[in-house]
Amino acid sequence: MIKIKLCGFTREEDIKKAVSLKVDYLGIILYPKSPRYVEMDRAVKLLKAVRGPKRVAVMVNPTLEEAKEALRMGFDLIQLHGEESLDFAKEIGIERVIKAFRSCPGFEVQKEWKKAHAVLLDACSESYGGSGKRSDWSTAKELVERGFRVILAGGLNSESVREAIKAVKPFGVDVSSGIEISPGIKDHKKMEEFVHAVKNALGD
Repeated sequence: MIKIKLCGFTREEDIKKAVSLKVDYLGIILYPKSPRYVEMDRAVKLLKAVRGPKRVAVMVNPTLEEAKEALRMGFDLIQLHGEESLDFAKEIGIERVIKAFRSCPGFEVQKEWKKAHAVLLDACSESYGGSGKRSDWSTAKELVERGFRVILAGGLNSESVREAIKAVKPFGVDVSSGIEISPGIKDHKKMEEFVHAVKNALGD
């Protein structure tokens, strides 16, 4: 079964809906420049509503102490969405890291990233995620074929995710803007449609 990661939560009611849909991962963004940013104190309160999915702290170029603090506060995994090194991930505990890469021309994924929980492939964008742009599916497929656990992100929604899964056969899929009314405010119907599409994608 394809793993489902819903990301960019800011409200408890949206988290409860995601939990009811039995998704696998739920992401909260701790990057201050994101329109979906949640301060740590608020994030800890939101985490209490998460029962079931793995809780992912999405961070951009954090300090080691910031990453470890997020784990102490109750997050299960750290999603590194900046220019963090392999050595930095190892200091956190690489098995607890999802490393995000933007699929820009010439980017490379070192073999050792296979030790991470997963790698996430996002669109090539000047921003750190949440652009709504489509990532490079052919590159994602190559990474899958090389043995990486790939979470495919970038411009996915309930209409495009079936095609993406069939083309890439990823470990998982990630969505944020594709299930929103506005940044950080989730559309519960879109959430339902996305989860349904993923769960039925390989049965068509």
